[in-house]
Amino acid sequence: MALIFSTAIKFFFLFAPFFVVSMFLSLTKDETVKGRAKIANRAVFSAILIGLVLMFFGESLFAILGITLDSFRIGAGALLFLSAVSLVSDGVRNHATGTESKDDVAVVPLAIPTIIGPATIGAILVIGAELKGEQFAYGVIGMLSALLALLVLLHLSVRIERVLGRTGLNILSKITGLILAAMAAQLIFTGIKSFLEL
Repeated sequence: MALIFSTAIKFFFLFAPFFVVSMFLSLTKDETVKGRAKIANRAVFSAILIGLVLMFFGESLFAILGITLDSFRIGAGALLFLSAVSLVSDGVRNHATGTESKDDVAVVPLAIPTIIGPATIGAILVIGAELKGEQFAYGVIGMLSALLALLVLLHLSVRIERVLGRTGLNILSKITGLILAAMAAQLIFTGIKSFLEL
């Protein structure tokens, strides 16, 4: 249970939920309540499918490409750090825009790259490759729990904005960025340490 909880928390911050809520509100400002709910459901369902594929096939991908887990830790950590810096500095992540059609907005840019961007993809691949056996199942449950929590936030996004305002959401996004920066540093240091111990 401790592993499920810790993995869920890690994934929750990895998905930068408050930034996602801000983007969701911007992209669905002209939608009805039902329309927003439908887009939220589709976006998170798409993110779940992508996340599961990355979790299950990450190790196979490393083997096919001949990339070591430690190399990918360093690369994914560097990308995650850049994503964290962009969140902290100006509240922008992955350069999503609101110019997409309403039919596509749930998948692009909400699911990709807002929820699951390049840095998140790298981190999911690393986490999936690190966990073995029973731990892997706990990791999957943790990721699904984080995405379901994100879905709840999206459904409550209008109320959250009323309470916190855009300024409050931006502050929480920056705090998320700081946590992501620490996670990125941990990934990089673990990769370097493991590489040096070979």
